Amino acid sequence: MATSNGKQPPQGEGEEAAPAGSIGGYESLHRLLESNLSPELFKEASRLLLGLNCGRALEAISLPEATSALAKAHNFDVQAFRFDADKEYLRQPRVVRVGLIQNSIATPTTSHFAEQKKAIMEKIKPMIDAAGDSGVNILCLQEAWTMPFAFCTREKRWCEFAEPVDGESTQFLQQLAKKYNMVIVSPILERDVNHGEIIWNTAVVIGNHGNIIGIHRKNHIPRVGDFNESTYYMEGNTGHPVFETAYGKIGVNICYGRHHPLNWLAFGINGAEIVFNPSATVGELSEPMWPIEARNAAIANSYFVGSINRVGTEVFPNPFTSGDGKPQHADFGHFYGSSHFSAPDASCTPSLSRYRDGLMISDMDLNLCRQIKDKWGFRMTARYDTYSSLLAKYLQPDFKPQNSEVYPKSQAGVDF
Repeated sequence: MATSNGKQPPQGEGEEAAPAGSIGGYESLHRLLESNLSPELFKEASRLLLGLNCGRALEAISLPEATSALAKAHNFDVQAFRFDADKEYLRQPRVVRVGLIQNSIATPTTSHFAEQKKAIMEKIKPMIDAAGDSGVNILCLQEAWTMPFAFCTREKRWCEFAEPVDGESTQFLQQLAKKYNMVIVSPILERDVNHGEIIWNTAVVIGNHGNIIGIHRKNHIPRVGDFNESTYYMEGNTGHPVFETAYGKIGVNICYGRHHPLNWLAFGINGAEIVFNPSATVGELSEPMWPIEARNAAIANSYFVGSINRVGTEVFPNPFTSGDGKPQHADFGHFYGSSHFSAPDASCTPSLSRYRDGLMISDMDLNLCRQIKDKWGFRMTARYDTYSSLLAKYLQPDFKPQNSEVYPKSQAGVDF
């Protein structure tokens, strides 16, 4: 059990070693710094690492005792912060409470598939209850939350986890959405029964009345390292939808799409105020990118971003190989959690645990989106006409890059 500051107790004789995935026994970089720097230095380090919101450090918000009790009973990390906006004279604040859930699988991958799925649902229900007890308005789960992330194995038997949009997991969440008057974003492996049972990587957006608002299918599919996802599904066909919910306009940029700036841009052009990035990514591959890409997207597109990553190491029955030339192995590596929120003013929350399940909650005033657009003018100064012209040319078979070769090497005695 971690202490209140997220640090494992000092290891003594007979005591367990620090958990796999921890940073020297700490749950996150933020908690490591907090425990090892003086208050003054920690404040300055936090300013540089997390930024300032409306000129101030993010404030933690208090949650109900019921939430803390559930977190303690089920051993998940829970953190909560508030993003403010400046006071306006013609608009009231538009504060929405948003939540992210990260979790490990609940039973070994050798268990019966029905048992695995049931155990995951039972595991995350207390976390959803904690979000509901805390008054969360919009909640997003991690990528392919109903199953292990088996898309490294190339084994088609894992397709059994695929289900229709209105299948078992959606029905499970619809009841909770109605109970807590909460919008829930549910990323699943979808079986498209109306189109020859094609399989997609899909986010189902469930409304606060239990209704299905719509779906988005993953736009960009990785072909890197162990991520053999195109064995199971291909690029989505839903574009960049933004869903009008009771609490704000939301988009879902699934996992690998975060590496594509134009993907983020499209959700912003379509009016998103919050974009979720439900993911499954491992430390060796992507961790240096994790605190950068979503935060940059929030800045560049003037919306909030919620980044979710699963946790733990998932070991599969049969070893597999990757595109990296490594010997065959039976796991992806460590899914490092570290879920967090980013705001359009460049501020962000600390991250959840690197190795434990977690619930991150944030109050965010959506007025900040317009305020940052007005302040920085990124949308007005973007020169989309220039880029659209370049892209149109780039898509032609006879495209030639614009470079220095189009100019003479010397002109009027001046060397270029």
